[in-house]
Amino acid sequence: MKRKLNIKHLLLLCIPICLIITLCLSMLHRNASPSSHSEPSTSSKQSNLSLERFLEIAIEPVGQTMYVWGGGWNEEDTGAGVEAVTIGVSDHWASFFEEQDASYDYQNTLYQIHDGLDCSGYVGWAIYNLMQTESGQEGYVMKSGEMAKAFADFGWGSYTPRNAVSDFKPGDIMSNEEHVYIVLGVCEDGSVLLVHASPPGVRICGTDLDQTGNSDAIVLAQQTMAEQYPKWFEKYPSCSVDVSYLHNYDQFRWNTDTLSDASKIQALDASDIIKSLYNE
Repeated sequence: MKRKLNIKHLLLLCIPICLIITLCLSMLHRNASPSSHSEPSTSSKQSNLSLERFLEIAIEPVGQTMYVWGGGWNEEDTGAGVEAVTIGVSDHWASFFEEQDASYDYQNTLYQIHDGLDCSGYVGWAIYNLMQTESGQEGYVMKSGEMAKAFADFGWGSYTPRNAVSDFKPGDIMSNEEHVYIVLGVCEDGSVLLVHASPPGVRICGTDLDQTGNSDAIVLAQQTMAEQYPKWFEKYPSCSVDVSYLHNYDQFRWNTDTLSDASKIQALDASDIIKSLYNE
């Protein structure tokens, strides 16, 4: 005679096995190295990346893109929106800029996410256009305070906390909990020329050194914006940021395995970098 299957005995046998499996999975999870971000898919990743190309991309939205809180983010406000995973500059950004006057106030355009970019949306857009060749891949937009560390964790370069930053080089990405910007170059007096999305929009600025507003970087920023983007400069002539930009930011610096520097951009001062970027 066949012996009847005893369900109770079977359940009693399964319970300890399930407990053992659960315990093993828990141990594996605890021992896994924690990471808040992972590098997006590289199925369409660029090859032969260069520092010069990164700076060329970074200036593409300058003088035609307004600062919009939430711009570059998705509707859920959890990551990159459609514009930040699109190759090239949105035509709508320039159209929206044309509609604005000198009194533009970003407080009136909060979360009009398709009309412009905020600081992290801008940097995420620039990184995407550097790294990817096709639109619609996973993006790089995240909170500004996470960017420097996350990009280093991707293996792209090094991370330096704000209290250990000792110098600045072209292409450095500087981030804190409130803002993020890209270094274009350093001037002879030590002031930094940078590009960022900050009210009223994406623009080139220089850091102040002594609260006079006359640093080499500020003068160079004013000259560049006036000559290259006259319509913008007529509406929004401010090109200065305060000295805190030199002290209160964590730093990400590209390694040469990720971005080559065959053009020796890092050996140039800011004025020569501007000449190179604008073919002057």
